[in-house]
Amino acid sequence: MMDIQKIRQVAEVALEGTDRFVVDVKCSPANEIEIVIDADSAVDLDACVELSRAVEAQFDREVEDYELSVYSAGVGQPLKLLRQYQKLVGSPVELLLTSGVKVLATLKEVSPEALTIGYTEKRTVEGKKRKVEVEVEESYTFDQIKWTKEYLDFH
Repeated sequence: MMDIQKIRQVAEVALEGTDRFVVDVKCSPANEIEIVIDADSAVDLDACVELSRAVEAQFDREVEDYELSVYSAGVGQPLKLLRQYQKLVGSPVELLLTSGVKVLATLKEVSPEALTIGYTEKRTVEGKKRKVEVEVEESYTFDQIKWTKEYLDFH
């Protein structure tokens, strides 16, 4: 099996000077390598091809046979890096808490320890007969969150 750390290092060096970054590197026992990248802006097919060629140039297929796939982090995939969270500040996200509760909200703030989300909720307010929409902000530490995904509303 190929060295994942070496593959990650080669990929990171190849992405230096761009807004792209490595999210994950996996390698199966059959040397099927998957590199997942993301960017502060967007990742296009050319960026994936460019990285694939840069990584392939560093490893000799005669020494060790492998299969390489480079792709961008998808919208439906859970966020893994703080940098991915930071680029989504101000955007809608879906969280699954470790308690099993799903939350759809706007990502307001993120730090290495926690994130803050905001959403509107109808609540009973003293002196009002009907429930009133109230802006709610809540913070969760990362150990309270099972996963977070970018949310796209197609309605």
